[in-house]
Amino acid sequence: MPAINKILVIRLSSIGDIILTTPLLRRLEAAYPEAAVDYCTKPPFVSLLSANPRLSKIYTMEQLPTETYDLVVDLQNNHRSQTIVRSINATQKVRYRKENWKKWLMVQCKLNLYSTTQSVVDRYRAALTQPEVTDDIEGCELYPSAAEKAFAEPYIIAGKKTLALCFGARHFTKRYPSLRFAALLSILCKDDSVRVLLLGGKEDAFQALEILNALPMPYRSQVVNLAGSCTLMQTAALLEQCDAVLTNDTGLMHMASAFGQKLFVLFGSSSSAFGFLPYHTPYELFQVEGLPCRPCSHIGRDRCPKGHFRCMNDLSEELIVRRIVEHFQRS
Repeated sequence: MPAINKILVIRLSSIGDIILTTPLLRRLEAAYPEAAVDYCTKPPFVSLLSANPRLSKIYTMEQLPTETYDLVVDLQNNHRSQTIVRSINATQKVRYRKENWKKWLMVQCKLNLYSTTQSVVDRYRAALTQPEVTDDIEGCELYPSAAEKAFAEPYIIAGKKTLALCFGARHFTKRYPSLRFAALLSILCKDDSVRVLLLGGKEDAFQALEILNALPMPYRSQVVNLAGSCTLMQTAALLEQCDAVLTNDTGLMHMASAFGQKLFVLFGSSSSAFGFLPYHTPYELFQVEGLPCRPCSHIGRDRCPKGHFRCMNDLSEELIVRRIVEHFQRS
């Protein structure tokens, strides 16, 4: 077999999907310690990778790689990534097979053909035929800078239990309702030693205000709204230093998983069978079992097709709070 000295990994988007590629980067480095590993992604996500010590160069859609590679690994496998792969001179090219037909059968017919709840991370690994690339028991990886860690430090107060709340998601059916989050925080914040950080992007700022405005006034001082005011890696640094994370099925869930934090995960319209549970980190999953309309999509919808939104509305805020409090008491 020809020597592998230069590797290109392609994953163009999005936050969680890119973070889920980092275990494969580690395993490629372990298998080929002398090889240079490059990465191609979209510009908004470069910061997730720029400090990763396992990477040599990072390319974007605006500055595509032109070098010759021994191995190209396409983990996006869509029209754009396939076009990039065709333009590259490489000895071997492999791609991640998404098996969208299985997702379609699960959504449309509620027929689960996944033999196990295998993580997408392990499915990425399965795309490779190289026996040298072996699994390990480590999780995802992110590397906040010293400046990003310093940004986060003032928000973590000694003697307080800090919960990061990642309340957003791109699609409505993956978002626990704002009023339910406010009700949950109203219970949790009865303990004045609890501090909550609202984390999200600019697109989540309105929902953050909905949560805050629905909170009883006495508890608002315990909640800090940082939605839309942090960079991706500043958010990562905050997640690294929190005591626990309550999160929807979203990119920030995977960001938090890179630091081994205890995650309390809310799944609405999606299913764990799709492979996007937190990877090799402690978590507790909250989902409505036995709901016949679930999953209604593998990526999420802009509204509940049935109108009742039971996959989220039936999740008990009292139960979620109880599990978080128990974790804080143990830790």
